[in-house]
Amino acid sequence: MRKMQLAAATGLMALSVAANAGVTSTWTLASDYDFRGITQSAQDPAVQASLDYSHDSGWYIGAWASNVDFCASANPSCLDADYEVDLYTGFSGTTGEDGLGWDVGLIYYTYEESDYNYPEIYASLSKQWFKAKVWYSNDFGGDTTAGDTPAYYLEANATVPLPANFSALAHVGYSGGDYWKDLDRAGTGREYVDYAIGVGYVMGKFNFALKWVDGSDLKESDGTPNDAFSSEARAVLTVGTTFPWR
Repeated sequence: MRKMQLAAATGLMALSVAANAGVTSTWTLASDYDFRGITQSAQDPAVQASLDYSHDSGWYIGAWASNVDFCASANPSCLDADYEVDLYTGFSGTTGEDGLGWDVGLIYYTYEESDYNYPEIYASLSKQWFKAKVWYSNDFGGDTTAGDTPAYYLEANATVPLPANFSALAHVGYSGGDYWKDLDRAGTGREYVDYAIGVGYVMGKFNFALKWVDGSDLKESDGTPNDAFSSEARAVLTVGTTFPWR
């Protein structure tokens, strides 16, 4: 499995380097794969890569991959997957020079050969250092045994430029919908808020970010810890770069 993953990663890098105009590849090393305040790698490091094509019309298409770990708690019903691959496409643009930015699209999350694959649609508006985004899935989590379980996610993000190539980073998100309510066996609902604050730094071709991430508003209703899906507060460090270097 690891040899296959290495071969795939090497092939993706080669394709990126030889890419024509409009094709880019972004590579990121993260101390933890954080998804809306919840770890997807059992708080272990993750290697992530994307391959993207964008057209002058504003249309784009791409794929993104990362290692995952959902079985750290030795739960026999856990999703036994080693990697995630997401496929997405959409349109983006601005209303004018230095105007309002917009982005609409569709993403499909896949976890090897599992029944937990699912789609989401998204839309965002941005202005200078601020972006607001909404996500919606008619079957979040893709569990076929539970029927359709819709969910939505609302988020606001800020990247404020600072002197000397630094930036201030802030994020707040809200996860809601039937998926989260149905998870609560106590009947109190498990819709939750996550947030992150941190600092970014650009050094040459590399982007660094150190963030304090907290999704602890999401609680296990029966008090049972789940290491694989922990949402406890933690620091997350990332470093990334985009090819081809120009």
